[in-house]
Amino acid sequence: MGLRERKKQRTRETISDTAIALFLERGFDQVSVVDIAAVAEVSKPTLFKYFPTKEDLVVHRFADHQTASSTVVAERPPGVSAIDALHQHFLDGLAARDPITGLNDDKDVLAFHSLVYSTPSLVARVGQYLARAEEALARTLADALGTGRDITAPLLAGQVIATQRVLASANWRRIVAGRSADEVHPEAVADADHAFALLRDGLAGA
Repeated sequence: MGLRERKKQRTRETISDTAIALFLERGFDQVSVVDIAAVAEVSKPTLFKYFPTKEDLVVHRFADHQTASSTVVAERPPGVSAIDALHQHFLDGLAARDPITGLNDDKDVLAFHSLVYSTPSLVARVGQYLARAEEALARTLADALGTGRDITAPLLAGQVIATQRVLASANWRRIVAGRSADEVHPEAVADADHAFALLRDGLAGA
């Protein structure tokens, strides 16, 4: 990454961090884009150049995961099925306490999660990112599966993305109830093993 790209990345991070701090302090609906731009010391047009919508100031972090599942399938080692690769990737995320798996008890992560899922417009925007993740996975699965019914890959992709979402939600509920990530980890692994076992027949041969 060159100097210009690094500078742009720092500006993007500054704007996002400023926005999230203000949202956590005052509430999402009580903070305007003008407020954020002023505190971040950028113009409103500059802010929108990095983040097309106010919601993207928060949930752009989900964009980093939009192609994660499709990349896992596309780059899986020879002889490894799509479902096995996705299963292992989720287990690795649990072990790393990746917030996307729901298994993270850091106070800042919990505050961010609460902000997102208590704000309807943010929930809706997350849904759009999940839809894109599903579409990306469907395209990759279509290549992996080869010939067959056109509906097969989208159906399987929908099941995978929904499974990951449900597993993450279950983990978050346990953490929010006051349990530590370390304590929840064995249950989260067992749930993931069960969930991907249920999926495995549908993805056999992928």
